[in-house]
This record gives sequence, C-alpha cells and structure tokens, in this order.
Amino acid sequence: MIPPISHKVNCTPPPETRRRRCWRVAASLFSLPVGDPELAASQFKMLSAQVPFLYIILLSNAVALSFTHFGTAPNTLTLLVPGLLIIISVWRLVSWARWRHQQATPAVLLRRLRGIVLAAGLQGAGFTIWALALFPYGDAYAQCQVEFFMALTVICCNFCLMQLRAAALLLTVIVTVPFLIFFLHTGRPALIAIAGNMVLVNGGMVLILLRNHNTFTALIISERQLTNRQQETQHLSDENLRLANLDILTSLPNRRSFFAALDQALTRAARADTRFAVALLDLDRFKSVNDVHGHAAGDRLLTQIGLRLKRLASSQIFIARLGGDEFGIILSDCQMDADIFDFGATVKLALQSPCVVGDRLASISCSIGVAIYPQAGITAEELFERADYALYFGKQHNKGGIIVYSDEHETTIRKAARVEQAFRVADYESEMWIAFQPIVDVTLIRVIAFEALARWESPELKSVAPDVFIPVAEHTQLIGELTIVLLRKALAAAKIWPPKITLCFNLSAQNLGSADTMAAVRRLVQSSGVAPSRIEFEVTETALLEDFDQAAKAIAKLHELGARIALDDFGTGFSSLGYVHRLHLDKIKIDKSFVTDVVHNRTAPAIIKTIVALCQNLQLDCVIEGVETEAQLRAVMALGCHHIQGYYLSRPVNEAALTRLIEDIAARSFTTAPAETEPQDA
Repeated sequence: MIPPISHKVNCTPPPETRRRRCWRVAASLFSLPVGDPELAASQFKMLSAQVPFLYIILLSNAVALSFTHFGTAPNTLTLLVPGLLIIISVWRLVSWARWRHQQATPAVLLRRLRGIVLAAGLQGAGFTIWALALFPYGDAYAQCQVEFFMALTVICCNFCLMQLRAAALLLTVIVTVPFLIFFLHTGRPALIAIAGNMVLVNGGMVLILLRNHNTFTALIISERQLTNRQQETQHLSDENLRLANLDILTSLPNRRSFFAALDQALTRAARADTRFAVALLDLDRFKSVNDVHGHAAGDRLLTQIGLRLKRLASSQIFIARLGGDEFGIILSDCQMDADIFDFGATVKLALQSPCVVGDRLASISCSIGVAIYPQAGITAEELFERADYALYFGKQHNKGGIIVYSDEHETTIRKAARVEQAFRVADYESEMWIAFQPIVDVTLIRVIAFEALARWESPELKSVAPDVFIPVAEHTQLIGELTIVLLRKALAAAKIWPPKITLCFNLSAQNLGSADTMAAVRRLVQSSGVAPSRIEFEVTETALLEDFDQAAKAIAKLHELGARIALDDFGTGFSSLGYVHRLHLDKIKIDKSFVTDVVHNRTAPAIIKTIVALCQNLQLDCVIEGVETEAQLRAVMALGCHHIQGYYLSRPVNEAALTRLIEDIAARSFTTAPAETEPQDA
C-alpha cells in the first residue's frame, strides 16, 4: 500500500545547515572587501586619517599606566614590556604616516588592510596581557586604573577602527572576553560591576559599529553608483556632442562642425596673418543615380564617396559633408594657388574609380568652387557664399573643374545682387509680359501651338533676359508667384485664339514641388474659359530630378483636369526613357542640341530618327526645337519630323503680332528661305 503524500513541509533547516549558516555569518563579519577594490580604498583612506590618533591614544594610556605602576611592579612590566609595545606602536605610526601620501594598487591596499586586522589582534592581545599582568601590583586605585585603561582603550580603538569592521570586532573580542573573565574571578563586586558595565558598553559599541559599517559601505556604493551614472551621463553627453557634429551616413563631420572649424580657421589666420581656402565640392551626375537606382543606392554611393574623402583629411585638410551631395573643405596649408589645384587633382583622382551601387558601377565626378581668405572675404559667411558662387559658376561653365573665386566673379555677384534686388520689388502684373513662339506643322503649313515665354521689362534695369531672372526667381523662392501671374496672362491670350491652337506653358521644379502653387495652377485652368485639352504643360528632366514622386503626383492631377504634358529638352539627361515609361506623357520635345549638327554629324540624325520612331510607337506627339536654317528644316523633315519650333519659322513675338504671324505661316511653303521681312521680335 502506498502511503499518503503529506502536504506539510518542514521549513526548519537541519542543525548542520543552521551551524554552517552561523559560521558563514560570523566569517562575513571578519571578512575584507576582496572583490571590491573601491570599498577597500575608501576604508584605507578613512583609516589613514584615524589610525594615527588610535596609536597616540594607545601610547598615552600605556605611558600613564606604566608610570602609575613604576616602583611597585617589576621593571620588566613597567619598562621592558611597555617599551617593546611602544616601539611597535611607533613603528606602525610612522608606517601610516608614510602610507598616507602613497598611491597603492588594490592588491597592496588589501594587504595593508589584512596587516591592520592582524596588528589589531596581536597588539590588542599584547596590551591586554600586559595590563592584566600589572593588576596584582599596586593599591585599589592602581587596579581601577588597569580596568579603566582597558575599557577606555578598547572604546577609543573601536571608534578609530569603525570603518574596518573585521579589525574592530577582533579587537573587541580579544580585549573584552579576557577582561570579563579576569574580573569576574576577582570576586570583588565593584570590579565585577565595572566589567559588566564595560561589556554592555562594548556591546552597544558593536551594534553602532555594525550599523556604521553598513552605512559607510552603502555610502561608498551609492557614491560609486552616482559616479558611474555621472560617467555614463558624461559619456552620453560626449557621444551626443560627437553625433551632433557627425554625419551618420558618411562618418564625416557635418555642416555644424564645418562652420565651427571655419570659425577656428578664421581666428588662427587672423592671428598669424596667413591665408587658407574654403572649398565646396558637389558631385556631378549624382541625382541621376539617385533617381534611377533609388535613394538607398544614393546613400550607398555617398557612403563610398565619404570614405574616399575621409582618407584625404589631415590636420591641414578638414572635410565635412554639408548635405545632399555637397561637401565642404577647409585647406589650412595653401600658401600658393598651385596647392589648391594640386588638392583638386588629388580629389578627382580619389573619385575617378567607379563606385559599386547594387549590382552596377557608377562613375562620379565632381565640381569644386574655392574662396581664399582674405582675398575673397574675411568672414565665414563671405567665404562660404563666394565659394558657393564659384561652385555654381563652375557647374555652369566648367563642369567637373575647379574654380577659384576672383574679382571677375565679384562683378558678376554685384550684378546678380542688383537683379535680385530689383526682382524682389518688381510689380509682376505691370513689368512681366508674355512672348509667344509658334510650333508649326510643316505638312499642314499651320500653327498648331504657341509656347509662352516670360519676359521682364524692369523700370530700373530695362529688358532682362529670362536666363537671368528665372534663376533669380527660383533662388528667391518667388517662382511660384511669378508662374501664377504669367499663366494668367497666357490663358487670357489663348482664350481668343482659334480653337485648334494649343497653349504651351513651362513649369519649373519648384512649381511641381509646391502643393500650393499647383493648386493655384489648377484653379486658374478651371476658371480660365480655355478648354484644358488646349493647354499643354512642359516639364524638363531637371524639374523631375528634384523630386520625381512629387512631380509625378502633380502631373497626374493636371492630367485629371484634361491638360496635356510634354517632356521638354528630351535627350539631354541620363534617364529620359525612364520618365517616358513611368509618366503618362502626351508629347516629347527633342532638344535643339541634336539639331545643331544634324546636317554635318552622322550621329545626330540617327538619334533624331530613333526618337521619332519611339514617339510613333508610343503614340506620342513629337516636336523638334531649335531649327534655325533651311538646311536644318529639310534635314529634320526628311527624318520624319513635322512639328517644328525654331527661329527659322519665327522668333518669339508679342501678343499683338500673333494674328499676322498665323497668317504669314499659312502663306509659306517651307521649300525656300523665309521672306526678308521677319515677324516682329519680342
């Protein structure tokens, strides 16, 4: 039969377990902080300030006790034994005085703490035996002094050794136990009472000792934790500061760090009367990589470029990523212009090897603009702006090169600043007007569309070319306001045209990227009285590169209205076929750069013919721009181009000349040169 299972559990540990636990507790009371070197160091530091007082008190009491019994007790007990104990105590006192100013390793500190515990036990035993040996000699007062000596000495020693629990407890046990036993055997009530009182006092001292030791230990641990937290906080602060000045993608210093370094370079150069250079580096063809392969591929490309540039950095060359594909460089050691161009050559050499982007290779070059202190400027803002202008100038006129800012650039800047100032205060309604250039179907011999072209007649600057004020409008973020004014004027003109003539209007990258501007454009189209199917918005690949997704959304909403979309300057970019595939286009305009050499270059006709065939296959209209001679017209007509735009047909004209221009075009045959009288030029 299986006995029933009892649900009662005996929680009382066996006697052996209790004894082992008691021994562990007792052993822990006499243990040293072997695994905590910081606590050991703190204990030793406190003891270094207190133990000397312990020996001074001990020596004073020993001399007094020896003096009291001199002549009544043997010289061995009054001179020899106390002399030996005093010599040992003085030697220990000198040792402590020497240790207080020494740096010691944790192992040495632990060895010294063990020495203190051992010394407390041996010296406590020695002084106890000596004092009790003196008790039989002398009168009752002398005997009371012995008892008083032992009681007072152990209390003082406990106070001085309070931070080292093991030494204080050992001393208490070694002194108190023999003391109590000895005086209990005297049979004298007064002495027994004093001994009992001493035991009670020492018991209280032990409780205070244990509590003080625990408090001291907790305080040290708390201080250590606080120090660790402070160190962690400081580490986090340092790390945050590092990250605040670091570009995470490339591991180069960031824009903030660049301007801080630029301020320091200015201070050093002004103090030492030396010169340095600020260079801005911009990657060429980066946007095409970013658009074709995605932002992740663009980030990988920037990471590789950053690693290459980082290898060029030194104490004299500071390189930072300012944002996007632009990098800032401070050249401290450039006493000669040749040093700057040598560095530019080094950068180009570092970047000339293709970068791995996914499973493809991407070749990247760069343009560099440089401003030299103090010739180009004496403040951080002046140097940065002029290096930026030199970069802009280089990308416009010497792409892939290095341009050093000069006085000629200063003149250009002043002129640009004057134009910008005039543009900011211009009255667009009265100063801006529209010129129209026809797009002609040369087979039907009629105008099928007019492209609206902005013109500015400034009261101060007179006539300002579009290639001058349009970049200013984009730079000042006023292109949206200008676009709305021009579109309103163009729609008002188109409202009275023959129904078969389309209005072509250009939209910039900032237009497509602005939700407010595009909403205003749609409202104008809806309220204009012109059928949306007669309105064609032209966008360039450059505009699409800024933000393709946003541009695609804007174009889709225009399509929803019924407007048409044309891709302008086709063939000048790196991924135009990608846009044809991804966007719902209605027309492609072949860039005039292909027309320039169409008569004498074998490649240009082949490219034009291919694009025309592409448009036919995709059922897209095709317009060829920039036709300026009869030979060019005949060449492109032979390639299948029928929708033509260019100076050969007509320059842009004002609104008043449109009716006559339409009639003149209809009267031409396009088989001979145009008449001597040209249409009125705007």
